[in-house]
Amino acid sequence: MRRARLLLARPVGRSVGRAVTGTVAAALVAGAVGCSPSSGPGEDDTRPSPTGTGSTGDAAHRPRVTGVVATGLAAPWGLAFLPDRSALVAERDSGRVRRIPAGSSGADTPGSGRPAEVGRVPGVQAGGEGGLLGLAVASTFQDQPYVYAYLTTAKDNRIVRMRYADGRLGSPEVLLTGIPSAGVHNGGRMVFGPDGMLYVGTGDATDGDNAQDRRSLGGKILRLTPDGKPAPGNPFGGSPVWSYGHRNVQGLAFDPDGRLWAGEFGQDTWDELNLIRRGGNYGWPQAEGISQDRRSLDPVAQWPTSDASPSGLAYADGALWMAGLRGRRLWRIPVRDGRRAGEPQAYFTGTYGRLRTVAVAPDGSLWLSTSNTDGRGAPEPGDDRVLRLRLP
Repeated sequence: MRRARLLLARPVGRSVGRAVTGTVAAALVAGAVGCSPSSGPGEDDTRPSPTGTGSTGDAAHRPRVTGVVATGLAAPWGLAFLPDRSALVAERDSGRVRRIPAGSSGADTPGSGRPAEVGRVPGVQAGGEGGLLGLAVASTFQDQPYVYAYLTTAKDNRIVRMRYADGRLGSPEVLLTGIPSAGVHNGGRMVFGPDGMLYVGTGDATDGDNAQDRRSLGGKILRLTPDGKPAPGNPFGGSPVWSYGHRNVQGLAFDPDGRLWAGEFGQDTWDELNLIRRGGNYGWPQAEGISQDRRSLDPVAQWPTSDASPSGLAYADGALWMAGLRGRRLWRIPVRDGRRAGEPQAYFTGTYGRLRTVAVAPDGSLWLSTSNTDGRGAPEPGDDRVLRLRLP
């Protein structure tokens, strides 16, 4: 069995090779490799994924699957909870938004089965990794019942919001256009921060120059008001850009102290977990993974791309939980005071296939969605589904 070992973020020399010893493929080097920014995988599964687990999770922190809350979904992507503890899920290719109801036996217990459609977002141009992507709901929903969506159109990626009333979505109001789009590297994750602002992860749309160009919305984390304007206090004047130098951000999560974390796709070598700082440059395309380049910020942890391809990210129980697409596993990364506080551990390796989104439900459980019907997985009966996990 071939196993790829996780290399954690610590000062090491910069290199471009890998070493293989016996049956263990150890990722021993850090830094960027000399590849074109437009090449390399996005969420691609065309290359074989190793059968090893990386760092196998211990039983003390192992989540327990307590049920399947939804089945029969088509390439689910965004997931957002409503004040009544039901959830909305976006289907990437169909443009549909579906509602997973709270269970009849109590608000903590969701129902199971096929969720009901509450609307279809017009203008979605699905293709490759583009389509209807992230969803977000603000804490002010009861007074301003908007559902925010990130979608790919024929021209760009954009952010819209729709009123939600009587179990239906209204017409979209366009908040921000001009986010670069391509077949891959579209970003798409959105989350409201504790400051009430909307944070959005975008991709470089296969053009690495976008990431370093602060005039471009590609390869960035954006910070917007709920009305879609550049938020007060942003680092670059009237720009919505909060941080830059990103390749493809599909995971965003806040910890209890208000720190923003991001999961990011690498190219051929390293996927990243980053602690996001106001105005920070995260190095792409000059750096991939730990580079020790003083011009950019290094990741807190990094993985070979075969072990992760990180999409969803959530904070719970003293750790960040990161869903892996190509890696087909759920990573637990303990963090404390803005630092990694232990070795990341992998759970469910290969058990449920490609994993897209992980989110904390109102009852404290984790919801985990699969992504086996996205054209790169191997669907089983019932796919795609949303699983409910209980933490120890």
